[in-house]
Amino acid sequence: MARNKGKGDKWVILIGAAKLLKGVLLVAVGIGALKLLDKDMAARVTGWLQQAYADPANHFFHKLLSKLSGLDTKKLIWGSLATFIYAGLFLTEGLGLLFRKRWAEYFTIVVTGSFIPFEIYELVKHFSAVKMAVTIANAAIVVYLLIRLKKSKKGKYAQGT
Repeated sequence: MARNKGKGDKWVILIGAAKLLKGVLLVAVGIGALKLLDKDMAARVTGWLQQAYADPANHFFHKLLSKLSGLDTKKLIWGSLATFIYAGLFLTEGLGLLFRKRWAEYFTIVVTGSFIPFEIYELVKHFSAVKMAVTIANAAIVVYLLIRLKKSKKGKYAQGT
């Protein structure tokens, strides 16, 4: 079943591309987390920082190293698994939207909409402008897709198909 290609498709393509990019980045994060399973994790991360010409004595990097050193194998495996599952959701949404599949619009509404309450909770707990922007963007995506689906449904019924 072919979808009408209208001016709204550019937004669906943009949303799909963003979801796809997030999915690919999360796969990279998951793989990176799995690479941290060896015993020399702190030395490896320090080496990465030095290769990136970052100052390992920097406060931010000390904080990062202290968090990483508190991770055990079990936490890393579970964290990687969760990251891969989340990446799978993003990749499914992104590819479905890029191929302009109706199910992907519904799927994106459900998945993206289901995370908004958690985002609001996190926003209230620890406010940041970035969290606010992400929450607003996700709410806008859900509203846009809902309106888009409602309009396409009305047009379909009006044509008698």
